[in-house]
Amino acid sequence: MINKGFTYCIPPFMIRSDVVTGVMSFEEMDAMMYKIEGEDLYLIGTSEHSMIGKFKGQILNQTNLPYTMTSYSPCFRKEKGAHGIEERGIYRIHQFEKQEMIVVCEPEDSYTWYDKMWSYTVELFRSMDIPVRTLECCSGDLADLKAKSVDVEAWSPRQKKYFEVGSCSNLTDAQARRLGIRIKGEKGNYYAHTLNNTVVAPPRMLIALLENNYKEDGSVRIPEVLRPYMGGKDALLAK
Repeated sequence: MINKGFTYCIPPFMIRSDVVTGVMSFEEMDAMMYKIEGEDLYLIGTSEHSMIGKFKGQILNQTNLPYTMTSYSPCFRKEKGAHGIEERGIYRIHQFEKQEMIVVCEPEDSYTWYDKMWSYTVELFRSMDIPVRTLECCSGDLADLKAKSVDVEAWSPRQKKYFEVGSCSNLTDAQARRLGIRIKGEKGNYYAHTLNNTVVAPPRMLIALLENNYKEDGSVRIPEVLRPYMGGKDALLAK
């Protein structure tokens, strides 16, 4: 993501309620967020919340736009109402890590960024020889603040179907209005547009990686792009 021009950051893992209510719908908040008892603090469900919250109450200079940020962080989620959906294993868990990206930009640029962002996730998974497709979310399935959203799905040979490994959303000015994120223009201030995208969530990526590279002898082929990080190994061998 740094090579794509994004600035890497380490975000706060706890955020205040005024940021939580600014970045997500109340329905999402109830289903996802863990509150710290006796404190006005929540554990982040995704680092998007921290990165967007950084701009709360700011008036941004046009010459500094767009802001493109990426972070790798732990994420904590209740997963309320998700019991029984791939409950065993690492598909749906309460704590995991994720590489996330956000963009804060001019309104007329947000849909161009939207297409760029999900394409980065597709590019990453295909570089690891994992078959993926994109599935645009219908408006009835979108959370309150989202204008457009697409899921990136990887093929599961075990389930004989695709499953979600990432999600990209354009929230246009919804988060910016709640958080007071504006751009200083020649004819007055106006609201910025915000977007977010999952670059990769390692637990689900690991499922896709193992299933699509599993061999009859019990070994797992390591995609060529990952071999430099695996000491040159080309396979994981069964013991």
